[in-house]
Parts: sequence; structure tokens; C-alpha cells
Amino acid sequence: MSFSLEKIADIVKGRVIGDPNIVIQGINSLEHATESDISFYFSPKYKALLKVTRAAAILTKERIEYFPGPQVLVDDPKRAYVELAALFATPVPRYPGISSEAQVHESAIIGDGVSIYPFVYIGEEAKIGNETILFPGVYVGKGVSIGSKTVIYPNVTILENTVIGSEVIIHSGTVIGSDGFGFVQQEKASIKIPQLGNVRIEDKVEIGANCCIDRATFGSTVIGRGVKTDNLVQIAHNVIIGENTIIVAQAGISGSVTIGKQVLIGGQVGIADHLEIGDRAMIASQSGVAKSIDAGQIVSGTPALPHRRWLRAMGIVGKLPELSDRIRRLEKKVATLEKQSNGGE
Repeated sequence: MSFSLEKIADIVKGRVIGDPNIVIQGINSLEHATESDISFYFSPKYKALLKVTRAAAILTKERIEYFPGPQVLVDDPKRAYVELAALFATPVPRYPGISSEAQVHESAIIGDGVSIYPFVYIGEEAKIGNETILFPGVYVGKGVSIGSKTVIYPNVTILENTVIGSEVIIHSGTVIGSDGFGFVQQEKASIKIPQLGNVRIEDKVEIGANCCIDRATFGSTVIGRGVKTDNLVQIAHNVIIGENTIIVAQAGISGSVTIGKQVLIGGQVGIADHLEIGDRAMIASQSGVAKSIDAGQIVSGTPALPHRRWLRAMGIVGKLPELSDRIRRLEKKVATLEKQSNGGE
């Protein structure tokens, strides 16, 4: 696939400085670009790379005098990069129709243009929307509903009554709709609490590889529109996650937590059960959250503290050995002064 620089400028709504007729065959970083690639520049820290890059052209916000090649001026180089990367990306491979080696229950409803690879299982009364792709090893349980143009990669398990929206991406190894972790202690035994709810995933969500999303005890575990999770994320029963929230790898969210819209949750964060996280809150990596967080608040550490307070605390932690030595010296001086004072009396 190739485009003239003029065509690329039209796509990203930019303006060409230099030859608009050069042909671009790909997109890459400044460091790895070849003579047929376009690259992007959005931060002065990459200035040195501009002098050695082999890129045929660059996307930039302002004209760069020391880059000799053509440039496309855009309001936001990062956004323009995303648009072009999608243009050059390899399309998701599709199986032509429904494989004879897939097992599809006769009561299942399959939409138009659906791609079902070999060794997919689709249970009774399941519904698969138009143009959805199911890769090998996908299990779709009884009563599951999947919207249109959704992509489910190999070996994903979707258990009964789960509802998945349109244009959702679910990566390999993820399990959706497993039982929530609920038990009652009785006579030293753990009695399982039946999990009678389901999971509901709204449109344009992307779930990383090897994630676990548990069904609700009652009602639904809800993943809101546009939510993105990294790999190895655990979402427990009855969790509600608001629109466009981002959750990074190895985070764990306990049961009945409510998370607002546009929240950022860093890697290896742990959130205790029944808490509320307000809209646009930010939780730094490896934080342990034991209390609810207000909207817009930034927290760090275990237990999680307001970020600036945590930075001050960590600054003191690094000085603890010296502070300990000072305290010992002061204690000795105080003891000496007390002896002198008592002797004088």
C-alpha cells in the first residue's frame, strides 16, 4: 500500500512543505524509518534523531529547519500518526464464512458476513452480530450476545449470558463471565455463593490478553463504552467501570467497586472492594487503594495517598537512616543534660 505525500496530507488535514508527489509506503519511528517511510516528531527530546533519520518525510506541528526532507504540518502529530498507522496496518485476517470444523448450535443466530474459524464453539441461543470475527478456540456459551464488527482472538472463553457490544476487541486467553469470588464461612468451611448475574461489555471496548472479568452475583458486571484494559487485568464481580477508563497490566479490582469515567489506573494497582473511584482520577502504578478516591484526584503508594503528599513521604523515607542517627545523638545529649541537671540540684 502506498500514498503520495499530498494524499497523506489530505487524510490528516495537514499542509505539505516540500515535494507533495513523493510516494510513502509505510510509517515508522524516526530511529527505524526507511527511505520509503513517513515518521513523526512531537517532542524536542527526539531532536538528535531528526539529524540521522532516513525517513522520507515527517509529521510535525511546526516546520523543522534542520530536517532536509518534506514535512506535513499538522495540529497534533500524535493524532495524525494514529490515523496513518491505522491506514497502513494489516487488516485482521478473516475466515471465509463459517468453518465446517466449528460447532454452532442450531438455535444460534449468526449475522451477515460473520467469520468463524475452525474449532469455535457457539452455544444454544447465542447471537453473533454482522461482520464479527471469531478465531480458533473461542468458546461462546449459552445465551451470549455479541454485537457487530467485534474481533475475538484465539482461545477466549465467553460464558453464558454475557453481553458484548459492537466494535469490541478481546485478545487471546481472556475469560469473561467466570464466577465471582464469593463464599460464606460456616463451621470452618467455605460455602460457595451462586453467581446469578452476568457481564455486560459496551461498544468500542478493548480487553487485553489473559484478563479475567467475573460475572455479577446479581445484576451485571459492567465495562463501559470505550474502556481499554491491558493484559493480565482482574475485574471482580459487580464492578462497574465508566466510559473511556484505561487500566494497565496486572491491576486487580475487587468486587462491587464503582469506577468513574476517564479514570487512569496504573500497572499492578490493587483496589479494595466496595470503593468508589471518581471521574478522571489517576492511580499511579503499584498503588494499594483502601479508601474511595474523589473525582480528579491523583494518588500514589500503599496505602494510596494524594500524589504530592506521597512524593514528600518518599523523600523522607530515603533520609530515614540519617534521621535515625540524628535522633540517637539527640537522645544521648538529652540524657547527658538530664544527668548534669540532676547533679546540679
